[in-house]
Amino acid sequence: MKKGIHPNYRPVVFWDTSNDFKFTTRSTVDTRDTITIDGVTYPLVKIEISSESHPFYTGKKIFVDTAGRVEKFNQRFAKKQDKK
Repeated sequence: MKKGIHPNYRPVVFWDTSNDFKFTTRSTVDTRDTITIDGVTYPLVKIEISSESHPFYTGKKIFVDTAGRVEKFNQRFAKKQDKK
């Protein structure tokens, strides 16, 4: 392997901020944040969803507020129709 062309492959902590779940794995991702776990400092990557919080893996259904978005669109569209 050539020296100096490969990314730094190291242990990294991923933090699922939706349910405060942290897991350590190896990655090449660049990050500025760090976290100390058991006296060892790791790079930290904050994520919004992981297998611990995703509905497919947890079996819990989460209702997303799509009705509010549709109603807002219809109100804007109705205003344009009234002008014609």
